[in-house]
Amino acid sequence: MRRQNDMQNDMQNHRQNHRQNHAQDFGSDSVKRLREDLALALRAAAHHGLAEGVCNHFSVELPDGSRRFLLNPRGLLWQEIGADDIVMIDEQGNRLAGRHEVEPTAMYIHAAIHRIAGKACVMHTHMPHATALTLTSARALDTTLSQNAMRFHGRIAIDAHYNGLALDHTEGERIARAMNNADIAFLGNHGVVVCGDSVAYAYDDLYYVERACMVEVLALRTGLPLQPVPEAMAAQVELQTRGERLQADLFFEALRRTL
Repeated sequence: MRRQNDMQNDMQNHRQNHRQNHAQDFGSDSVKRLREDLALALRAAAHHGLAEGVCNHFSVELPDGSRRFLLNPRGLLWQEIGADDIVMIDEQGNRLAGRHEVEPTAMYIHAAIHRIAGKACVMHTHMPHATALTLTSARALDTTLSQNAMRFHGRIAIDAHYNGLALDHTEGERIARAMNNADIAFLGNHGVVVCGDSVAYAYDDLYYVERACMVEVLALRTGLPLQPVPEAMAAQVELQTRGERLQADLFFEALRRTL
């Protein structure tokens, strides 16, 4: 009996130490900076008209290999989210630290993309112009049209198969595999996923994907024939912009100052 009690006490102490480690890590300077970045991206997305109610999520993986993630909480508008509102979770969506609840389905898409596609930051939205293009037969942005679109040439995957709400891990895994390591996925009849090596890079791409989609939708509304550039030119522009990511950091810092 004493041995069984000792084992139970060891297990309780082990769980308590893990909880303490989660809380300590959550409050560390490095994780606080990540929470600030994620909260800023959410507020910026609301400011730029990319949010939809209290739905959709941005997530970023902690860089320590622990398979822990930061995520926006359930029930808050993106414009009201601060660093203290961000929640730390595991791959199953269990809350490890933070004061708010987590939407149970939040990690069905995100966990699979982090794990299968190996993406550090994952942003999923139903932003209007990009989502509008997922309803067309093309299913996505034409990356040979506007200059903003060309920066995404060869970086987009299309998941044309709409499979209903993502209510389990299998749907997230299907989406992650359909991405085939692309940074950006257009999900047919649904929305988009944009990924990046950092929150700043991911948000920069998210913003410019929507801008490029907006211009394409506006051009289509004219009813005039569209004039794409050659594929080689679009590929050249993508290469040029890929080598200039300083603009993404500068944009994100400008958002930090103003939002």
